Amino acid sequence: MSPRLIHAALLPALASIMLAGLAAAQPGSPPPAYSPPPETARLLEGPDLAKAQTYCLACHSADYVTTQPRGMSAAFWEAEVAKMRTAYGATIPDDAVKPLVNYLTTAYSAPAAHERETVARLRKSP
Repeated sequence: MSPRLIHAALLPALASIMLAGLAAAQPGSPPPAYSPPPETARLLEGPDLAKAQTYCLACHSADYVTTQPRGMSAAFWEAEVAKMRTAYGATIPDDAVKPLVNYLTTAYSAPAAHERETVARLRKSP
């Protein structure tokens, strides 16, 4: 098949795809409906759990927190909270930073955190 014939055959198909994309991206079009999957994890008990539920779960699931590396220092968690505020625009007020870092360090950095999470998960299951 000659290149000219291939070009002539593909051009209408490409034009159709481009027009469909433009139609889907028209200003004023409502975004596609999306429902996140049900939550499958819970934050561990700890000091200032309510602040973590308020500020951390406003943007992401508990899975995001519970899958972070274990045994990390307060400096690690302070950097994570700072990253959420600066890089991702999390609306965490200044006076909530220290309690969040304390919660994350206590709940997820202690040597027994993995065991506590397992027990909490087992208690939750039917």
